[in-house]
Amino acid sequence: MPVATGDEVLRCAQDDREVIERMKAVLLIITGRVQGVGYRDWAITTARNLGLRGWVRNRSDESVEALVAGDDAAVAAMIEACRRGPRLARVENVDIQPADAADAPKGFTQLPTA
Repeated sequence: MPVATGDEVLRCAQDDREVIERMKAVLLIITGRVQGVGYRDWAITTARNLGLRGWVRNRSDESVEALVAGDDAAVAAMIEACRRGPRLARVENVDIQPADAADAPKGFTQLPTA
């Protein structure tokens, strides 16, 4: 397996920074009947299909929280999808707060309950 040179590592790091700087990121708090209905699995599948980065988790107050980062159109599509949720969910509200795209991991994952 070839080892990357210092210049190659720096170039990749610069590419990652440029991608992150172009991303829009939001923190979503979804309330209603959103736990116990497959919301997190649905959110992961939806986000991955949209090419987004971030995470989703249940919160102890029975809401779901998600950090979503990607291009404007994909983030907007995810917000709209979260307002509907999976078939068994009953979404009452989606609170949207600006976030830092640098906090979004590559890929889209599930975190432990907060």
